[in-house]
Amino acid sequence: MRRLLFVSALLVAIGLVAFLVSPLHRIYLPTASGFTAKQACSLHFVSGFSIERARAMYIDPLLAPALPVLRVVLDDDRREVRASLAGLYRQTAVHRPGLGCSLVHDESAFDRALALPDPDPFEALPLDTAHRAARFDEAALAAAIESAFAEPERGGRNTLSVAVLHEGRLVAERYAEGVGPATPLHGWSMTKSAMALLAGALARDGVIDLARPGIASATDDPPITLDHLLRMTSGLDMAERADGFDPNSDMLFTQSDMAAWAARRNRVHPPGTHWQYMSGNTVLAARVLQDALGDSLPEQVRGLREMLFDPVGVQTAVLEVDQAGTFQGSSYLYAGTHDWARLAQLVLQDGVWEGRRVLAEGWVERIDTATAGSRENAYGLGFWRGHPDPDAPDGIVYMDGFQSQRAIIVPSHGLVIVRLGATNFTSSGTARLVMDVIGAMSPRP
Repeated sequence: MRRLLFVSALLVAIGLVAFLVSPLHRIYLPTASGFTAKQACSLHFVSGFSIERARAMYIDPLLAPALPVLRVVLDDDRREVRASLAGLYRQTAVHRPGLGCSLVHDESAFDRALALPDPDPFEALPLDTAHRAARFDEAALAAAIESAFAEPERGGRNTLSVAVLHEGRLVAERYAEGVGPATPLHGWSMTKSAMALLAGALARDGVIDLARPGIASATDDPPITLDHLLRMTSGLDMAERADGFDPNSDMLFTQSDMAAWAARRNRVHPPGTHWQYMSGNTVLAARVLQDALGDSLPEQVRGLREMLFDPVGVQTAVLEVDQAGTFQGSSYLYAGTHDWARLAQLVLQDGVWEGRRVLAEGWVERIDTATAGSRENAYGLGFWRGHPDPDAPDGIVYMDGFQSQRAIIVPSHGLVIVRLGATNFTSSGTARLVMDVIGAMSPRP
């Protein structure tokens, strides 16, 4: 009997140790609570949604098996959201004005009191109904937008906003209840495109160049450059599967300093030889760009605004940081629909805004230059290229984010089309929206 008890205890101990060192304990379960706390915090304090609405659209559909044991607590006084699973795997996200929400893994290493002043007041793009009437079949344009908001039979589309610019003029827009042109909405990986634009603004003044090393390490030979990082060809071991077990989940939801974590990843390919989409690349690139903007976090945020946002009138944007204060340049830029449209319009205008060059000469061409080895040559420099419809015009480039965030630039037709929402397990209808808007255009007079 004693031997049986000993063996049973040993097996339990071995099982416990195996569990404690497993990805399930170390990454997957903390990811669920971390994702919940971070998303709920940002969507509440930055976007202005209730916790209930944030969960219903953005969070709960992705965590259905965990919902019976998922607990979320909002503390408005402390400006934080806490999440846990069955009382375990507790994670806390804290909001700071001007910096958004950060997951805090070590309270003693986090400055809760840091806050940044608000940017200038938001100015909406004026709706140009005369231009719309002259250049579009208005009924067809309205039908295109109506279709983008229509829910499929099983739901899940959750379109929150659509805006259409033609030749820089706002010709159509629509918003879900409680959302407006200034509501900061989550761009997810559209943030990567914004970082490519920031790089272009810094390159304009010669502050950075794409050949610059992207990781400060004496062992990097050949070096991983900023170009490699922005094109997803660093060769680092940072697989992104969005399954809660992958290295990307580890980085986003368990790490205090995401850039330091990414820099420690093993090389599995020589830089520039293998394309693999991985958010850690852009986190590393953002660290390089951030360091070029100033010495302190307030200086760096001010530099970001002065270099990229202010020149094009973007005033709602919040680029969140991790606990260490690093720009979360892969995934956590929130901005109003009009401001996402302004960033896309800057690309359409070859990096020039109201006669002022904001991006380096030739930068938009770099954005639209295919990265060798990328899927169907569809990835450029932080932007995607093309359209799935074979009848679509050539030259389309776009920002793309999880849950179907899109900002599409159609140079041949002078169009910018922004669609934001929280789409889960269904089509967002954005590809059709683009073709329908093009089809609604009237022949040039």
